[in-house]
Amino acid sequence: MKRFAIVAGLLALSSGPLLAQAPAAVPAAATYAQAHYTKQEVYVAMRDGTQLFTAIYTPKDAGAGKKYPIMMQRTCYSVAPYGPTRFPARLGPSETMMKQGYIFVYQDVRGRWKSQGTWTNMTPVIDKKKGKKDVDEGSDTYDTIDWLVKKVASNNGRVGQWGISYPGFYTAAGILSNHPALKASSPQAPVSDFFFDDFHHNGAFLESYIFTFPVFGVQKTDTTSKAWYTGQGITTPAKDGYQFLLDLGALKNADQYYGKNFFWQETIDHPNYDEFWQKRALTPHYTAGVKPAVMTVGGWFDAEDLRGPLAIYKTIEKKSPGTYNTLVMGPFGHGRWSRETGHTMHSNVYFGDSIATFYQKNIEAKFFAHFLKGNGDKNSGLPEAYLYDTGKKQWDTFAQWPAPTATHQKLYLSADGKLDKQPGAPGPVTFVSDPLKPVPYTEDLTTTMGFTPHNYMSEDQRFAGRRPDVLVYQTDVLADDVTLGGEIMANLKVATSGTDADWVVKLIDVYPADEPNNAYMPNKNILLSNYWQMVRSEVMPARFRNSFEKPEAMVAGQKTAVDLHLQDVLHTFKKGHRIMVQVQSTWFPFIARNPQTFVPNPYKATDSDYVKATHTVYGDSYLDVEVLPATPPAQ
Repeated sequence: MKRFAIVAGLLALSSGPLLAQAPAAVPAAATYAQAHYTKQEVYVAMRDGTQLFTAIYTPKDAGAGKKYPIMMQRTCYSVAPYGPTRFPARLGPSETMMKQGYIFVYQDVRGRWKSQGTWTNMTPVIDKKKGKKDVDEGSDTYDTIDWLVKKVASNNGRVGQWGISYPGFYTAAGILSNHPALKASSPQAPVSDFFFDDFHHNGAFLESYIFTFPVFGVQKTDTTSKAWYTGQGITTPAKDGYQFLLDLGALKNADQYYGKNFFWQETIDHPNYDEFWQKRALTPHYTAGVKPAVMTVGGWFDAEDLRGPLAIYKTIEKKSPGTYNTLVMGPFGHGRWSRETGHTMHSNVYFGDSIATFYQKNIEAKFFAHFLKGNGDKNSGLPEAYLYDTGKKQWDTFAQWPAPTATHQKLYLSADGKLDKQPGAPGPVTFVSDPLKPVPYTEDLTTTMGFTPHNYMSEDQRFAGRRPDVLVYQTDVLADDVTLGGEIMANLKVATSGTDADWVVKLIDVYPADEPNNAYMPNKNILLSNYWQMVRSEVMPARFRNSFEKPEAMVAGQKTAVDLHLQDVLHTFKKGHRIMVQVQSTWFPFIARNPQTFVPNPYKATDSDYVKATHTVYGDSYLDVEVLPATPPAQ
């Protein structure tokens, strides 16, 4: 393992695109893109005859003696601005790459905006296509690339693809196209499986996403440059999402808004990990021989797609070990590495300056330049994993991830509230979970009616830990730095007086009392003194403890093992801090309330199914963490 630091003061966060944000239209004054590129709008025919709207931006100095590689993004969120004379404010992943020169291509995927066809969420992959009617995102990517390299003047025959969030999914699916011209692919914040990322976590429904269904569940009737799904969702003057959704009651009551929304109906009709969800998963389709170089990018505080980047990277690493395959994880929320904000913040935590610019210039641009303009061998000059330590606030590099030098350590949840390497007080601890008074996931109510949650991933957790229905375990004050780097598994031993329950586990960094506020905190009412910063968290419905395909009720009063994976982490808990774990059973309205009565389909539970239950956590529960060796002091 190679591990070194780059001082955070040289680095930054991007405000990045939200999940459904389209490119900004060009202002009145000419932009760099307008001055240096020409634009062409075309329809590209897929093998089944469907025409996909495609915008092509070519450097004005391109010609027989100067050829450029193609950089492509396929999106369901519109390639606006439309019109041959209208330009976005920026082309490509960054200003750096725009000025380096590429042929930038944007395409509306089938069924969206100005493209033809029928829209499908997370288009199922067809591994063995039998004819022209067997189409998926891999075949559409192949057909588009084939057209581009043959029809677009002055291209050098090499194609790269990138995209963030849903466009990240199209990028990840495009890897499966196997077109020989696709040389470099960078899925960024990609969705890999809708049952474990984005709309669900381990099958638990993210009720915080309930306002997004119009974007994904309404078919358009014709090619259009206007949003056709507006006015198709929940309308309310409410500003407090917690109260509005609590008053809404059981999930089935959302049918009054979404009775005709096809994606909502698909979601509620498939509560388990059945064929509907399984065939939309990407990772089972990566096999030996992935051809393009892959650089998967994510954010440690991505509230939408944290699992996807890690799952895609690890799957390709395992199934196609000969592929150039790398991972980048920064101190960012969803897609925030794509826009520079100067001071890199997430919630109230400051990570340094110009981190997005560092990533764009020294990682992303370097990757694409090597494989699309350089010799394209595996000696790119980039490490296997470029990961940001969110505790030390510095970039580290690894030759392998998870690092082979990490050692597994158990942290036991002792009945006396201690979090320790050795089992402590073995007795049970109980609390009452009431679905009518669920634990909030955030104190910031202004974010609870938005498209998706963001800041909760690093928010102060004191508001939750001081409730009687949240159990708190913490270490003594640390005498030395402790770096958790790798995977985290929570192995819970629990019981309930009901027949079902959700189990939420949160890993928290407790700051010391003398921690000063940083100068850039957005909320001046928050104190970093004794701040309980969320580092990682996850939920596991007990119904899926043995199988996501075949849910099982809990037996009332019976001690039961419930295991959950909290996703990877790279975080140094500094000397003088504490490591804390919180355990709870509601996390509202981020996660829909579990009725705590086992029902075949929680989406169709009635209000009377939601009951109070007494939950028990036993002292032999523990977290299995990976601890990295201390970094030697600089000489």
